Amino acid sequence: MTDPLLSVVIPAYNEEDRLASSLEQIISYLERRPHPFELIVVDDGSVDGTFRIGDLFSERRKDNWSLRVLHNETNRGKGYSVRRGMLDARGAYALFSDADLSTPIQEISKLEAAMVEGPLQVAFGSRDVEGSQVEVHQPRLREAGGRLFNRIMRSTIGLPFRDTQCGFKLFQMDSCRDIFAKQRLENFGFDAEVLYLAGKWGFRMKEVPVVWRHDAGSKVHFMADGLALLWSLLEIRWNDHCGRYDRERENGTLRR
Repeated sequence: MTDPLLSVVIPAYNEEDRLASSLEQIISYLERRPHPFELIVVDDGSVDGTFRIGDLFSERRKDNWSLRVLHNETNRGKGYSVRRGMLDARGAYALFSDADLSTPIQEISKLEAAMVEGPLQVAFGSRDVEGSQVEVHQPRLREAGGRLFNRIMRSTIGLPFRDTQCGFKLFQMDSCRDIFAKQRLENFGFDAEVLYLAGKWGFRMKEVPVVWRHDAGSKVHFMADGLALLWSLLEIRWNDHCGRYDRERENGTLRR
């Protein structure tokens, strides 16, 4: 196939029950559009049939789309899997999306419109800005925890956004590939990290309202992952202090 305009990266850990349905929905929607695309499933050391399902879909490739499965030998985390998929993406634009499609794939049109109108390097879905539509809510304790994390995130790393953790983000890859090369966090804190990097490097970003539905099969564990998220904010500050997020230089100028 010709080089894709869009890559869709799907991190997947033990997603045997949901992956086939999600892939069917993504392919059905994107096939109706005029541009070639690719799907990249990153199997994060699953112990169920996740890899097998992805492999079966890879055999259905056509002239205008393809699907590849990348396999982590062990469970490395969502951040690691997204980084691996985004660095492997060949599209001019790359979206990463949760395997459960809590944000329906059709919502990509909103991110694309914002990307073009901006113009932007990053457009990302939000559940907490005007115009967003949460059709199925998380448990109240998790929603309260999310609001608390956002307040701490704003005061710790200074991001001005209301929802950094929605797993539906679109990147212009000519500019943003270096973000994922510099990304260091392998857990759920990577969302805030990549946005922090984009902000530090002066990229134009927008938080876009989307439809979102909580899936009862979510892999997020409230206490353990919540504490890890808070620790990640300190790691981001420390990494920046140590110069780990500085842009590389080429011929005496910052690489863009």
